[in-house]
Amino acid sequence: MGKANLMAKPLAGARLRARWNELRNWWRPVLLLMRRELKDQLRDWRILFPLVGFTAFFPLLMLFTARRMAAFVEQYGAEILAERLYPFLILVVGFFPLTISLVVALESFAGERERGTIEPLLLLPVEDAQLYFGKLLSMLVLPLLASYAGIAAYLGIMAWRIHWFPEPMLLLMVWVLTTVQAFVMISAAVMISTQATSVRAANLLATAIVVPVALLLQSESMLMFWRRYTALWYYVAGLLLTAVLMTRVGLAHFNRENLLGRDLDVLTLAWFKRTFRRAFWGNARGLGDWYRTQVLPELRTLARPFGFAVLLFVLAFVLGHRVTTAQLERIPPEVIQQYTQGKGLARIAALQSWISLAQGQQGLGMVAALFLHNLRALVLAAFLGFFTFGVAGLLIAMMPIALWGAMSALAAYVEMPSLLPLILPHGVVEIPAILLFAASLLHLGAYWATPTREKTLGTVWLEGVARWLKVFVGVVLPLFLLAAVLEVYLTPRVALLFMGK
Repeated sequence: MGKANLMAKPLAGARLRARWNELRNWWRPVLLLMRRELKDQLRDWRILFPLVGFTAFFPLLMLFTARRMAAFVEQYGAEILAERLYPFLILVVGFFPLTISLVVALESFAGERERGTIEPLLLLPVEDAQLYFGKLLSMLVLPLLASYAGIAAYLGIMAWRIHWFPEPMLLLMVWVLTTVQAFVMISAAVMISTQATSVRAANLLATAIVVPVALLLQSESMLMFWRRYTALWYYVAGLLLTAVLMTRVGLAHFNRENLLGRDLDVLTLAWFKRTFRRAFWGNARGLGDWYRTQVLPELRTLARPFGFAVLLFVLAFVLGHRVTTAQLERIPPEVIQQYTQGKGLARIAALQSWISLAQGQQGLGMVAALFLHNLRALVLAAFLGFFTFGVAGLLIAMMPIALWGAMSALAAYVEMPSLLPLILPHGVVEIPAILLFAASLLHLGAYWATPTREKTLGTVWLEGVARWLKVFVGVVLPLFLLAAVLEVYLTPRVALLFMGK
């Protein structure tokens, strides 16, 4: 037995060394390609001049902005407001070099095609993944260096002129956020460059990158203003997952033959209608046949994403409960009791008023209002999910569950009655609908990221949206309509019955 163990250790070590050598040999061409691209970028003054110029200019501009903000708020004795905005200016300084460098990433493959240098590049004896990663990593280096240099210059100027020194946790957060945002933007730009037929087309598609990231920057600024630095780690996790998925999509649909053979993409309505109808309706002869042959098979494919969504929703509930409990422990119990005193009677009166309205003509209007409210939230979540491969949509769908966990913690802390009668009558329908919605978004992102060399990215994107719409229109929306009806006509009565009225 001892001899066997002694023989197994050298074998395990040999396997590890062989694996390490294999990885090193695989990444060697990637690093060579990255070095080649970086040399080309450093030789081009049209790339370096605006990058260096704006990197040096924006810290000075943000210093001017910070001093004007400080001078303005000092008039009203609110100096702390200006200090709360300083961290956001750090993100702005790091963001603008990324937008400038985005042009270089957008022309990584499309520009090679226009200059006629794509053929020697594609004939290199490397794998598609090695070629793709070589381009991607080379496009990341200069933007990140410019962002880091701009942030360092801004911090140095702020320390010298205003004597403002950020917290170490804030510095770490800004560095991580800038890095993952660069990863998202550059990976999306390289993916677009592989599919665009010209640099002009790639630049027009860049709005799909800059606008969402700019909106995300605004939401990050609000969290920084209120010093909610911990919440920004969830942004980091979502951005990192989105960047990985974008890289996966770009690599899955990277095809050398298409890069050489595609000169112009023409969008025809006939192709759009035919592709969408085939993926959405199929060969169904009616509504019942559509549910049987299209919707039900699509629901079976959601089994694994549905289970994953259930797990995430449970984690959201637990997280909302634990965070609220931790915050409530910091508040004196008499303050909470004073705030919640009399809420039970007010809740009963509100339920009685709700029932009386539902018995009249206003009932259908209340159903329509609830359904449209949920529909707006679903459309917003789906819109953001399309840009993030389902990640942002899933996070939005988890918010009501986290809020439910927070309310349950509050009810338990102040010894209020259970909230289940206010949720379960319509929640038995609405919660599965939310889970299906989240699972369909996850499945959509996975479908886009699945390698399908025989189809173009446009075809895969359109088919994925059509398959998602089958579940959304055929199952999710009817369930939400039924939940709105139950919430108006059934939930108030069950809640009053539970309260002994």
